[in-house]
Amino acid sequence: MKYRFLFFATFFFISINAQTKIENNPAAENKPKLVIGIVVDQMRYDYLTRFWDKYSENGFKKLINEGYNLKNNHFNYVPTYTGPGHASVFTGATPEVHGIIGNYWYSRNEEDEVYCAGDENVAPVGTSSSAGKMSPHRMLTTSIADENRLHTQMRGKTIGVALKDRGAILPAGHTANAAYWFHGKDEGKFISSTHYLQNLPNWVKQFNKSGIAKSYLKEWNTLYDIASYVESGEDKNLYEGGFDGKEFATFPYDLNSLKNQNNGFDILKAVPYGNSLTLDFALAAIDGEALGQDEFTDFLTLSFSSTDYVGHNFGVNSKEVEDTYLRLDKDIARLLKELDKRVGKGNYTIFLTADHAGVHVPAYLKSLKIPAGLFSFSEFQEFLNEKIMDSFGSSDLIEEISNNQVFFDYEKIAEAKIDIENLEKMTARFALQFPHVNKVFTRSQMTSGSFTKGISNAIQNGFHQKRSGDLIIELEPSTISYSKTGSTHGSGFNYDTHVPLIFYGNGINRGSSFERTEITDIAPTIAALLGISFPSGSTGNPLIMVLAK
Repeated sequence: MKYRFLFFATFFFISINAQTKIENNPAAENKPKLVIGIVVDQMRYDYLTRFWDKYSENGFKKLINEGYNLKNNHFNYVPTYTGPGHASVFTGATPEVHGIIGNYWYSRNEEDEVYCAGDENVAPVGTSSSAGKMSPHRMLTTSIADENRLHTQMRGKTIGVALKDRGAILPAGHTANAAYWFHGKDEGKFISSTHYLQNLPNWVKQFNKSGIAKSYLKEWNTLYDIASYVESGEDKNLYEGGFDGKEFATFPYDLNSLKNQNNGFDILKAVPYGNSLTLDFALAAIDGEALGQDEFTDFLTLSFSSTDYVGHNFGVNSKEVEDTYLRLDKDIARLLKELDKRVGKGNYTIFLTADHAGVHVPAYLKSLKIPAGLFSFSEFQEFLNEKIMDSFGSSDLIEEISNNQVFFDYEKIAEAKIDIENLEKMTARFALQFPHVNKVFTRSQMTSGSFTKGISNAIQNGFHQKRSGDLIIELEPSTISYSKTGSTHGSGFNYDTHVPLIFYGNGINRGSSFERTEITDIAPTIAALLGISFPSGSTGNPLIMVLAK
């Protein structure tokens, strides 16, 4: 009798203890079946506030009203470009760690400029074009999607979707089931590479044959009466690029008649219909890959690229940008509705952010008496060569200027027996004499010092010892190396670093905060939500206020 009592008591204790462990185990909680990471290319934070009154109740407003809105979210490195932006969002690291220091950069080893997603060792899938020779091999760390694949023993799927190859590839990571991007020109279809698969799945082939892309070659006019677009500048102005074949950059745009003079299907990238096409394909991917349909969390990385093309072409104050965001709001609403239907309300988690923001057109700012300007790196290099010749007796010590960085020719410096640190210091002084140069940092400063705040810290976070140059040039505020029309980005100033960050869905609190957050905090937050490892190079922290207990 005594032993029977001890047996039942022990069994009861073990059962209770096991139940306690289960209840305290994050892996046993109701995790989302699908995580959707959305990056809106070139989205300034103030696009949420400027266009708020025209947004529907079911798009951006729904995400903010029912999710958690981080209002003071910033990139914490320079340069703020698409490749580094997508990599940083999903790795939780800066270029100093993940190695994607630009869209393009000069490689000393290869003695040529390289592309962040370019890979000559893979073959295109779905096309014969070199546009398919892409992979994430230059990204040195894992992404959050990679960590989910590892955690689930590769059972959780990852699919990356974007118009831009880098917008699909870098977020999806190294282990993705597939990443798909849009190849325009005369093909107008989504493609991939042999890094992921040997042939396109049937659902992709069917989508490409469906004629959906062609259906968007139609008129682009404003969604609402253009007179109501008081949140943006005049439609006809001096600050916009427009399309070849159309005299003025003004509404409406007949895309079918303009396509032949604007690289065929590529014109869809530079209009809001490109975002709609991206969403069409993403929804097809949810069905075709059965995402969110089992107990293993899946990832869909979704980048809306058209916002960037429109911003570059027309500028951040254009009616074209406003209309693009009003239409994207409709697409966000459509996505939420379809996720509720296909995955189930409460079964998915979304985060929405941007890969960078954008600056006003300098000519527009100057018209308002705000300091701004254009910068020529070719003239800058000529100036430096002359100064170096006068001081060191040689005019060919600069190997390349790329990505706002000066690369010295080490072999010629050694041959001339020049002290490289002295060359760095002197060239930095020369550079500061050139108009519109704000600050110059040397390799020695980047590798031996430690900057803890401001743009100096951001530049150091973007400096990769093996891949970056010997001088890093920071231009004055609102000074860009670009055309006279349209907007661009890349700096460490607020107009380029301040971007939205919204969490929504399973495991997410409702609320908002003005506390400063950084782009590298996103991946650790999702890792904490899922109870999985942080990406291998992650330097950010989980945003505890976002996560429901």
